[in-house]
Amino acid sequence: MEVVSVKFKEDTLKRIDECIKDNNYASRTEFIREAVRDKLGEKLSTEELMKEFMKLYGKFKPKTNKTDRQIREEASKELMEELDKKFKKHTEA
Repeated sequence: MEVVSVKFKEDTLKRIDECIKDNNYASRTEFIREAVRDKLGEKLSTEELMKEFMKLYGKFKPKTNKTDRQIREEASKELMEELDKKFKKHTEA
């Protein structure tokens, strides 16, 4: 992999950092790589999709007054909505 240096205005970096925090990216590098992939229209490999899925796994908190089945169904629905948002461009192609 080759190293590329990029300069950003301060306000752009602030927006990038907010997005990183809001979307649980590990670093600016990870965020920028994904942004470039999105812009180029590249599809993520199955392995990359699974890594992204595992980042979200376990983040949904169950509600104690519901049955296990209801909790699993709601968590699955929430997870699929998050994945659809994150990978919408990748599934349309």
